[in-house]
Amino acid sequence: QVQLVESGGGLVQAGGSLRLSCAASGGTSSLYDLAWFRQTPGKEREFVARIRWIGGITSYADSVKGRFTIARDTAKNTVYLQMNSLKPEDTASYYCAAKRTIVTTYAFWGQGTQVTVSS
Repeated sequence: QVQLVESGGGLVQAGGSLRLSCAASGGTSSLYDLAWFRQTPGKEREFVARIRWIGGITSYADSVKGRFTIARDTAKNTVYLQMNSLKPEDTASYYCAAKRTIVTTYAFWGQGTQVTVSS
C-alpha cells in the first residue's frame, strides 16, 4: 500500500511561486508514475502534471505548461511541483496521486494541500 503526503501549499500573490512536495512511502519501487491533480469546489478534479517514476518523462496540462515543473527525487521518494507565475485561477486543492502500471487508474491519493492565489 502506497501512502502519499503532500505539503507546501499556502497563500501567495498572483505572479508568485510555490513548491509542493509529495512524500511517498510503502512500495514506491513498483510505481509507474506519480501525478498532481487539482480541484475546486463544485468542479471535477483536473489533471495538472505527471512524471514517470523510472526515466522521469513528464507531461503537463496546457493550462500550466511553461509555468509549472514536476520533478522527482527517487532517493527521497518525493515528487515536487514547482509552480511559478501563479494566477488566481490556480487556486485549488492540490492532490498527489500514484499508479502502478500504464493501464491502471490512479489508485493511491494524498490528502491534498490548499493553494490560494490572491489577485
